[in-house]
Amino acid sequence: MSRPGPRTLGILCVCLVLLGAGLWAGVRWARDWEGSVTLLANWSGAEREQFEEHVIEPFEEKYRIDVVYQGSSALSQVLAADMAAGNPPDVAVLPGPGELLAYAVGGRLHPLDGLFDAGDYDRFWAPRVTVPEAGGAHTYWLPVKTGLKSMVWYAGPAPTAETAGPPARWCLGMESGATSGWPGTDWVEDILLQQAGPRVYADWANGRLPWTDDAVRKAWTTWADLVGAGDASRVEQVLTTAFDADCAAGRLEHQGSFRAGHWRQKGGDYVHFSEVVPGAGTDAGAWEVSGDLAAMLNPTPQAKKLIGYLADPDTALPEYTANRSAAADTEQDAVEREIGTLLREPGRTRCWDASDAMPRTTRDAFHQAVLRYFADPTDLDARLKELDSLRTPQNLPVCGKG
Repeated sequence: MSRPGPRTLGILCVCLVLLGAGLWAGVRWARDWEGSVTLLANWSGAEREQFEEHVIEPFEEKYRIDVVYQGSSALSQVLAADMAAGNPPDVAVLPGPGELLAYAVGGRLHPLDGLFDAGDYDRFWAPRVTVPEAGGAHTYWLPVKTGLKSMVWYAGPAPTAETAGPPARWCLGMESGATSGWPGTDWVEDILLQQAGPRVYADWANGRLPWTDDAVRKAWTTWADLVGAGDASRVEQVLTTAFDADCAAGRLEHQGSFRAGHWRQKGGDYVHFSEVVPGAGTDAGAWEVSGDLAAMLNPTPQAKKLIGYLADPDTALPEYTANRSAAADTEQDAVEREIGTLLREPGRTRCWDASDAMPRTTRDAFHQAVLRYFADPTDLDARLKELDSLRTPQNLPVCGKG
């Protein structure tokens, strides 16, 4: 019988090492890990990498719970399909409270009461919501990250309503994959908020004010005039330009706080939208805001641990946190620190992005309506009547002061 050669022995040794490592890993998993939790969110690319590095990995290391992350740009559709199949994620992170309210009313969300210190958040960000057959008011969602809107970015002299200039001066891109159109809804919402005030805005977002109301109609036509809706030289460009495309220093951009880095490179700053929008009313000055909200669909011990960890002031959440007990981010510049203050400071009137506060069907129709209206502003009556046919009154705290 011939002896195995050195190469064969080498391969055998490698196999034995790998086998031993596999057995060790299996024993280690069985001994140390405490199950898993599924998490659905819409973060991808660098945003997902940041979340995994600064949030998921430290959570897994601390609690020995495996986080199975699923990211999707078609978040609402994926969640609805998972729900219909009877296999929802344990925790889902959705943009805004409108869709979550519908799931809470439908009995699909589990209260977060007692899983975190509610005193770390004002009630605007983590409200107690009363739903039928739930036995009183409960907290159903928690802000993971927040964003400031009602901002006009610029570089150079600060713009005013008189100096904002022609439509061509405004950067506007409405392409955003499955959610294309939302930059246009941001415009219409913010104009209504500054012209008509928070009370009218909240009634409209909650489905208690018709889309055909004069104040809503005025917001649409003001937007059309500002950005040049129907202008053949702009329509195709705007509809096919990504929402986060480069905006030259000499132009203006109505966009949220996530653009701070882009405008920092140009030496830019921002003014409140009320200083630019025509016809701003006496109640102008409220801030439109956005947020990614975590909710629990399966109340497993692992899901409860994750919710508590996301609410921990020491957790390094992405961008701007609404947790008032969180330490200041020393790496932020002056503009970013100011944005964080505006998102958390007591006494500021903040209103949810209205489309994010609306039921999913209405929100999606709103996205489509602004795309069609920008291409053809002569059909406003038809667009508003279509949207009004979807109006469903609800009771959501859309605006509030911390």
